[in-house]
Amino acid sequence: MAEPTSKSTLKDYIKRKLGAPVLEINVDDDQLDDRIDEALQYFHEYHYNGSIKTYLKHEITQDEINSFKTNDTLTGSTSGTQAIAGQSYGESKSYVTLPEHVLSVLRIFPFNSGQTSSMFDIQYQLRLNDLWDLTSTSVLYYSQVQQHIKLINDMLVGQIPIRYNAHQNRLYIDYTTAKLNAGEYIIIECYRKIDPADFTDIYNDMFLKKYATALVKYQWGENLSKFQGIALPGGVTLDAQQIKTEAQEEITRLEEESRLNFEMPVMDLMG
Repeated sequence: MAEPTSKSTLKDYIKRKLGAPVLEINVDDDQLDDRIDEALQYFHEYHYNGSIKTYLKHEITQDEINSFKTNDTLTGSTSGTQAIAGQSYGESKSYVTLPEHVLSVLRIFPFNSGQTSSMFDIQYQLRLNDLWDLTSTSVLYYSQVQQHIKLINDMLVGQIPIRYNAHQNRLYIDYTTAKLNAGEYIIIECYRKIDPADFTDIYNDMFLKKYATALVKYQWGENLSKFQGIALPGGVTLDAQQIKTEAQEEITRLEEESRLNFEMPVMDLMG
């Protein structure tokens, strides 16, 4: 069996799975592209093999710092009578633009390194206490409590507040610009899509093959339903509604299986 390694070979696999060349699969090539793209989109968002946690580093520039200090002006425009019409608001431009393959952002690491902190800085003092714990207790004990120490640090020092939406590709950093310095790096912990153009083994994923085949099967039934009752050469009549019903059942079952067994925990994708 030839394993799919590209969109074109996946198309051939789906057609064979549905009965080609014994049967003619009445689905246009563009429709095949659309259904495979839909399957890939679902695979990226709801299957743990479709994305990967990664760390992006970005160097802060002076132009970005200057932009963070400016605002987009928004004007209130609502219907009806208002006591004061046309009220204006400012929305900070404190964002960096991320690549389109980023699905979600979990957090960013602090801008300032330990080399720039003085001995009176609260972060320095907290890290110093952590170091004392590490050297005065066993490593096993430290490994058990280090998550609790991190939570305490987050409560006392605070994580850098961020906002991100994949459709905007903007990572808003709600942080005082006084602590930003040009030339420093931020480390962005995020989930990114795995590009099938670079990692072609995605096309051979068992779930993706089944899901894409079910979507194409439904499209095939939808196309045939326009000619319901028309006999094919030899007197054969295809039951388009039966094909659609079977395909919809397969789609529902696969989506439930994905959400229950293969989806990443929801909290891990928030940020």
